[in-house]
Amino acid sequence: MLLAAIIWGSAFVAQRTGLDSIGPFYFCTFRSFTGSLTLFIVYMIISRKSSVKAINDEISEEEKKEERKTLIKGGLVCGTLIFFAMNMQQVGLVSVDAGKTGFITALYIVLVPVIGMFFKHKTSLFNWIGVALGVAGLYLLCVTSEFHIEKGDLIILTGAVFWAFHILSINHFAPKINAVKLTAAQFFVAGIISMIFALFNETLSFEAVYGAGFSILYTGIMSTAIAFTLQVAGQKYANPTAASMVLSTEALWAVVFGFLILGERLSARETAGCIIMLLAVVISQLPTPQKKGEKNEQDLENSKLKENL
Repeated sequence: MLLAAIIWGSAFVAQRTGLDSIGPFYFCTFRSFTGSLTLFIVYMIISRKSSVKAINDEISEEEKKEERKTLIKGGLVCGTLIFFAMNMQQVGLVSVDAGKTGFITALYIVLVPVIGMFFKHKTSLFNWIGVALGVAGLYLLCVTSEFHIEKGDLIILTGAVFWAFHILSINHFAPKINAVKLTAAQFFVAGIISMIFALFNETLSFEAVYGAGFSILYTGIMSTAIAFTLQVAGQKYANPTAASMVLSTEALWAVVFGFLILGERLSARETAGCIIMLLAVVISQLPTPQKKGEKNEQDLENSKLKENL
């Protein structure tokens, strides 16, 4: 899972460099289709295993029909949400550093339990402490001494809200269907919507696609397919809280790679904001103390999710 976090953190740099050659909507179009195709190939390889084939053979036609309906619905809902999240992040990267983008985006981890309250999910004291720290860190990172927030920061922050809604939608659909199929479907939908927006807002040339080729392949294959597979594999054996904390280091890796590859520098104020936001992410994921014999609700949800992966 640490490798997945490193890949996702470095992907911010690939996204940033890709914008030197191609517009954000076309970038997300090619990234989404590449990721969807790669995941489809991964699923086809996995489905050839005898154990998977045996399970599929036991499913009735009625269950297969219901699964297809869920896949279509989940693909449309999750794909639409990830379209907004991914494209807002990409548009924001036009004017915002990769490292800074990583930390603003990481706020979705803090926002998930808060938004989840409106869907009758429980929210702990640690979640609220995380929210308070997240707001303080965001202020230091994005708001200037003149109380001004840059347009790019605001776009990425809005994208983080959509990432939070996307996580909640995945939490709803994933237990009902194979996770790899759902991810492939959502990126296919996101690719189609991105392409529609690109056709009306951007121009495209072979030179542009060629120039952004490495960035598209890296984010499409490494960030979307391989890192996702590593996350799924890792979460089958790791404690959910530990897994979340390891994955949350994605923002740190975004800063590290932004510094090493792009030469990005954070001011003292921005660095303080990043540290506070990292604390917010970690604290918001701390498990609520449970009474003896009482199981954590989040652990139960993760157990159900693992059974369906």
